Amino acid sequence: MGYQYILFYKPYNVLSQFSPGSTPPDSDSAHRLTLKDFISVADVYPVGRLDRDSEGLMLLTNHGRVQHRLSEPRFGHPRTYWVQVEQVPSANALAQLRQGVTIKGYRTQPCQVELLMSEPLLPERDPPIRYRQSIPTAWLAMTLQEGKNRQVRRMTAAVGHPTLRLVRQAIAHLHLGNLQPGQWRHATPDEQRGLLDI
Repeated sequence: MGYQYILFYKPYNVLSQFSPGSTPPDSDSAHRLTLKDFISVADVYPVGRLDRDSEGLMLLTNHGRVQHRLSEPRFGHPRTYWVQVEQVPSANALAQLRQGVTIKGYRTQPCQVELLMSEPLLPERDPPIRYRQSIPTAWLAMTLQEGKNRQVRRMTAAVGHPTLRLVRQAIAHLHLGNLQPGQWRHATPDEQRGLLDI
C-alpha cells in the first residue's frame, strides 16, 4: 500500500490519538472520543496534535519523512489558527503577540497576527463557549511556525486576552476548506505534491 495523507477536522473534546491511553476504566478519560471514533484508515498517525479543547485541521499520514519535516520545529512550517478571545485586543496587545511574548521563561518566536473584522464562518461548537453579555469577544488569525504545548492559549493569556475558542485553519498549504467537524478526506494530488516538496 502506498502513502496515505488524510485531512481531518477534529471536533472539540476529541483526543488527538487513536486510544484513550492508560486510564482507569471509571475515569472520565476512558469515555473520551479519540481519532479511532472517526477515522477508519489503518496505520496512519497524526502529525502533531491539537489539545482536547481545540478544534480544526489535523494531518494524518504513514509517510515518515513528511511527518518528520512537519513536526520538527527547525523546519518552521506555518500553522494558522482562528482564535476567539475575551475583549478586543488593543494595537499594543497585537504588537506584543507579533513580536513574541515570554511564557514560563521562554520567549515565543515572532508570528503573524491579524484582528478579524468579522467572525469566521465556522460550525457551532458543541458545547458552545460560555457567553457573557458584559464581556465582548474578538477573533484573531494567528500564524505560528512553532508549536509548543498550548502555545496560542498561553500567548493570548499573556497579553490579557484569554482564548475562548481555538480552531486550526491551516497547516502549511493544507486548509480546512469545506470539511465539517468529524469529517475527513484524502489529500488531493496537488496537496500531496506540496507535501512531498516539504
